[in-house]
Amino acid sequence: MSMKKHFSVFALSATTLFTALVMAAPANAQVVLNVNNWAGPTYPLATEAAGLCEDIKAVTEGRVVCNILPKPVATPAQTFDAVADGIVDIGYTVHGYTEGRFVLTKAVEFPLLGDSAENMSVAYQRVYESMMAGANEHEGVKVLAVHVHGPGQIFNIRKEIKTISDLNGLKMRVGGGVLNDVVGQIGVVPILKAATEVYELLQTGVADGVFFAKDGVVPYNMDEVAKFATFVPGGMYNLSFGWFANEDKWNSIPEADRALIEPLLGEALARRLGAKFDEADEVAPGVLAEAGIPVHVADEAFLAELAELTEPLRLQWFEDAKALGVDGEAVLEALRTTVAELEAEASAN
Repeated sequence: MSMKKHFSVFALSATTLFTALVMAAPANAQVVLNVNNWAGPTYPLATEAAGLCEDIKAVTEGRVVCNILPKPVATPAQTFDAVADGIVDIGYTVHGYTEGRFVLTKAVEFPLLGDSAENMSVAYQRVYESMMAGANEHEGVKVLAVHVHGPGQIFNIRKEIKTISDLNGLKMRVGGGVLNDVVGQIGVVPILKAATEVYELLQTGVADGVFFAKDGVVPYNMDEVAKFATFVPGGMYNLSFGWFANEDKWNSIPEADRALIEPLLGEALARRLGAKFDEADEVAPGVLAEAGIPVHVADEAFLAELAELTEPLRLQWFEDAKALGVDGEAVLEALRTTVAELEAEASAN
């Protein structure tokens, strides 16, 4: 069985689970949480939304259940406001999709921070709780977790990318956040679009390429449209995600049940999401190989130039974070240190 066929089976099981969750809400449930789900059924965001909902139902013995909406009622960029306004009760999104709204979440988006989504996500959640949450950038919602996907890579339909200068002048899809600033430093023409639009962008030639993590190869059929890939150790960028609940709805859950749900959130949710993204990243190279798409791994010269070009962005972010009362330099150092500690723990085990 090919890797892609394996994921097709996985997609069917995920879709079945979504349907079961919607239909299985018991009539005597005390609280039903409407969940906005915009990702494709095999994408880790969607599969783990279903898994989290299943766990919430289990720990509360059916008193709190989810209704994963069959179609999204809010786009990725609208999700935060939809949750805050009570249009939906739970949602997830990319912070950078609402350009200019979030500042501190950019901390985890700089290039070359790490290769494991699980380690990065756990580190992000810990540092967020200890050093960033107090700035209250998420006012109006309960933050369930923050996390990242795997390190961002380069896919395109024009040519092999071996140097930073090879990107100059290409029209490339970006997902917002720090990446928007990064591409400005290297001469890329950015096209800000959600992940759900990448296939069409490449198929129609509207974009020359996309900055995308490996996890998106299978769910978004990148192997059918991309012609070249460049993998950047440590990541061309990272992407910050947030999972949120409407505060009023969350507080309507009986206190005893909230206490049962809390251990599923925060670091536990960040870890499970990161681990699922790592699993998807591991599958992608084989799928690209099956499709005959050449993969170039960026060399030390590429990485050094990327670090040098983006240093001014880090310095500017330090100033932006300072304006919010946060020591940005300390945040980045804490992220790097925590990631290194987690990597050491994983190696020891």
